[in-house]
Amino acid sequence: MISSLRGRVLQAAGGSVVLEVGGVGFHVHTTPALALASRVGEEAAVHTSLIVREDALTLFGFSTRDELDVFELLIGVTGVGPKSALGVLSALSPEQVALAVEHDDDAAFRKVSGIGPKTAKLITVSLAGKLRAVVPVNVGGGAGASVGLPVVAGGAADHVLAALTGLGWSERVAAEAVEATVAEASDADAASVPALLRLTLSRLGPAQHAGRAR
Repeated sequence: MISSLRGRVLQAAGGSVVLEVGGVGFHVHTTPALALASRVGEEAAVHTSLIVREDALTLFGFSTRDELDVFELLIGVTGVGPKSALGVLSALSPEQVALAVEHDDDAAFRKVSGIGPKTAKLITVSLAGKLRAVVPVNVGGGAGASVGLPVVAGGAADHVLAALTGLGWSERVAAEAVEATVAEASDADAASVPALLRLTLSRLGPAQHAGRAR
């Protein structure tokens, strides 16, 4: 089992990075926020989950242990595969996942592309009571601060726009979504690339998935 990797970033785009560790390049599927925060040529570390299938060995990587733990809980839910679980963590922080489960808010998961109403409800039912020990958040209060990635002051909107167009949304659709999100977000969220990206992806929703938004 490969539980973590640390190495030089060879590639970073869309929803993946390639890390060179000991002369070997590992392709790691990540959230768009983590891919965007990675810089080619610089060192990066990720917590990883190795998914073994008959025809493939696939690595999924996260910037924090909380994200990895929530990912592994999510893929244990019937109907939630690794890509869907990664989609959840691309749109919601671990704290937001914990809050949604605590409040039986399956609507939060229905906003994620690939998660239908039945699966969304299964997530809240199956994970009830399991996240308190995983995510250090007061689930009776707010969603807590974004964790694991740096805050970028001033240029966050431009970074998020570039990430969305890289993922396949048209520039017009992405720009409108980013502008509307910035207008409603707090100052802290508007200045944070990960937070702003999560909020904008949530606004775009599965109905405007990249493949349909061009």
